[in-house]
Amino acid sequence: MGKRFLWVTCVLLAVSFVIISWTEGRNSKLPVKQASSENTGSATEFFENYITNIYQTAKLADFGMDSAVFEKAMTGFFNLKSANRLPADCSVITVVDLAKSSRSKRMWIVDLKKMQLVLNTWVSHGQGSGGDIPTSFSNDQDSYQSSLGFYITNNVYQGKHGASVRLNGMDEGFNDMAARRDIVVHAAPYVSQSSIDQLGRLGRSQGCPAVSPKVINQVINTIKGKTLLFINGNDQSYASKYLDRNEAASFAFHNNSDGANRATAML
Repeated sequence: MGKRFLWVTCVLLAVSFVIISWTEGRNSKLPVKQASSENTGSATEFFENYITNIYQTAKLADFGMDSAVFEKAMTGFFNLKSANRLPADCSVITVVDLAKSSRSKRMWIVDLKKMQLVLNTWVSHGQGSGGDIPTSFSNDQDSYQSSLGFYITNNVYQGKHGASVRLNGMDEGFNDMAARRDIVVHAAPYVSQSSIDQLGRLGRSQGCPAVSPKVINQVINTIKGKTLLFINGNDQSYASKYLDRNEAASFAFHNNSDGANRATAML
């Protein structure tokens, strides 16, 4: 009887040991999933904090830029870097918000590395897009309309408007015809306070984001040579693969290693 009891006890202990070992082995895998979730959360939190930090430090709200538009521009900025469409050392973005009146200074050039607003100025839209606030947009030749989306600045050349910067559209179907349409950043005398006083709005271009002759040299010297230009507008049909927020957050987070200074370090 004693031997049988001892044998049963040994079997129960062995079974208990196997169950405990299996349970511990299974539980040991849980932190891996938790760590993955935490990394995703950390990337998103970092991305949000970084954008907010620049937005507040550069006082962009004081100069009329909407935070949601800035976030879109920054999302595209990091996605274009991830796609190797922007140089690794690029730290300048230009934002044009055509959802605003042409009477407002709706172009902002921001130095992300310095977290400073370089310039806030007037910018025209295409005559085919509407009056004071554009209501329609096109990628078509001879439409004389503005095209929304992400652009990368190219070379500087001397054209009929003087020194100008060529633009390459990154969004298929929305602005990828920009080079063929000769959509460039150039100077125009109708981008001025006198035009606003006379017309109640700025003069309009044939689709180009034209600026005042008074600031063209500063604009060109700041944005030339593969920097980002983002044109926003009221068009629910606009979509872009470069607005993938998760991909942008992941790239910004994992390509830096300095905690709070990660994104600044990569610029």
